[in-house]
Amino acid sequence: MSMPSRIPLLVAQLPDADALLPYLRQIDANRWYTNFGPLAMQLEQRFAASFAPTLTAPTAITAASGTAGLELVLGALELPRGSSVLLPALTFVATATAVIRAGYRPLIGDVDASTWLLTPETAREYAANHRVAAVMPVATFGNPQDVEAWDAFVADTGIPVVIDAAGAYGNQRIGRHCHVVFSLHATKALAAGEGGLVVSYDAELAARVRRLSNFGIDLDRGSQVFVAGENGKLSEYHAAVAHAALDQWPVVVERRRAVQARYQYLLQQHCPGLGMQRRPENGIYPILVGLLPVGLQARELQPELLSRGIETRQWYCPTLDRHPAFAGCAAGPLPVSHELAERLLGLPFFIDIDETQMQRVGQAMADLTIGVSA
Repeated sequence: MSMPSRIPLLVAQLPDADALLPYLRQIDANRWYTNFGPLAMQLEQRFAASFAPTLTAPTAITAASGTAGLELVLGALELPRGSSVLLPALTFVATATAVIRAGYRPLIGDVDASTWLLTPETAREYAANHRVAAVMPVATFGNPQDVEAWDAFVADTGIPVVIDAAGAYGNQRIGRHCHVVFSLHATKALAAGEGGLVVSYDAELAARVRRLSNFGIDLDRGSQVFVAGENGKLSEYHAAVAHAALDQWPVVVERRRAVQARYQYLLQQHCPGLGMQRRPENGIYPILVGLLPVGLQARELQPELLSRGIETRQWYCPTLDRHPAFAGCAAGPLPVSHELAERLLGLPFFIDIDETQMQRVGQAMADLTIGVSA
């Protein structure tokens, strides 16, 4: 019997060569390849305008990657070395590595059972019992954070907030008092292959981020380095890809929304016991993650799904506190995160997934979850 055709977990969607060509020709004409080149600067203006088309726009600063963006904005906060930064247990490891590389200590907290997010309410509880110097909530799986609630948290506590919105471009808004970092990695809905973006209404912090991204060189004070930075700048070539991706963004948004709506409908029809993250229905999401019914664990289903040609992944499993690099960093028990990590299963999801593939995934999930109550 022949093996079933493979349904990949992800298929990156980046602009093709024809879409890139006008921007590559600009690079050829400019002969400027990095170090705050014209394409990167124009890209920052396009991004800034996209967040506030009719109001005063925030400052947007490009970075070499989303992780670099996190490190840069954390460094720009200028917290005392060794300060604790609160972050959720359910996130990609880069959230925690950025904290450590910035010279701070991760303080790992639990998430909400329905949104799978670290919330301002929970952060207030942790801040009442721990010395929290900053909070880095995550827009988990593209689910946007409530910026008004986080702005209120900053105003009430004086604790700065940096939102790791790596996969949430198109969903995550910018708060007046909290700073936001996006990723342009190839796996994101808006992708440049690699790259990052720091967005903030704090002009002074934005200036420090830019300076740190250029090794910390202070051009206004004799090109001296007062605070060590890194080479965190976005190249002109990556900026070219990002420009082309922004050109195509309206079409990508409509296609992703249509695929998401159809796919989730089919999954609900096939396996109503499969739980979903509580999030805005019209969002633009890079991945699709379901919550298996109580009694099932993702690692038990994965081999059977793979035998049917269906690739899956346990996103963010193990949780941060269970990685040796972050041992001892938990702020306390993490029951929700630990339960989610056992039951969350990333399913194939990409812009070109077709009806037959979605039906195959839905039927396979039904076969494997039937008879298990949610």
